[in-house]
Amino acid sequence: MLEGSDLAIAREAVLFASLPDELADTILQRATTRSYRRGETVFLQGDPPESIFVVLDGWIKLFRITSTGAEAVVGVFTKGRSFGEAVAFAGGAYPVSAEVVTDSRLLHVRASILSTMMRDRPEIATAILASAFRHLHGLVAQLEQLKAHTGAQRVAEFLLELCLREKGSCTITLPYDKTLIAGRLGMQPQSLSRAFNRLETQGVKISHNQATIADVERLREYMLQDRSAPWRKAE
Repeated sequence: MLEGSDLAIAREAVLFASLPDELADTILQRATTRSYRRGETVFLQGDPPESIFVVLDGWIKLFRITSTGAEAVVGVFTKGRSFGEAVAFAGGAYPVSAEVVTDSRLLHVRASILSTMMRDRPEIATAILASAFRHLHGLVAQLEQLKAHTGAQRVAEFLLELCLREKGSCTITLPYDKTLIAGRLGMQPQSLSRAFNRLETQGVKISHNQATIADVERLREYMLQDRSAPWRKAE
């Protein structure tokens, strides 16, 4: 039975936060947990959707293999985030693969359990849709980021998401390797290195797996700059 901190983390996921307490607890009591080592595969693109997952600890990446054999990172999830809801609800096959980036623990909720309970408790369908909408919103935000921000601004936004302070200085431990950070931000590794170099003028210093931000507010202002501003000034 899930209890303690694991239960609290699972209840943070949109899927369960959207449900009445008694219904969420009933589902979680029938869920299982599993530990994974870094590099392990959770499921492969094309596999039947047997489970919905909640990250209890660690980092998981979702990715697709393109027609050229390249890896396209779709998303990276950490503690309290869920994935696999929409495909488990609609059927078919997983459209992406999931791989463990760091040693992790996942909560597994059998899709068949939700399908059976859904007949009597339509709130489950609503919760799945709410969770799927959050994923869609995240993908739209990623697309906006790719279209509207420079590479350095994308990296700045990534660092600010990890920073727990609103002002002053901040030191961040990068949660996973730079190759994955580049893939997550739609960049090549060499482009990421150039972006880190550009951010030095904004008070960001990178040393191994740590990033130090001298002034969080200054970096946020840089991240929010309109990339078309220089063109408008020249008009």
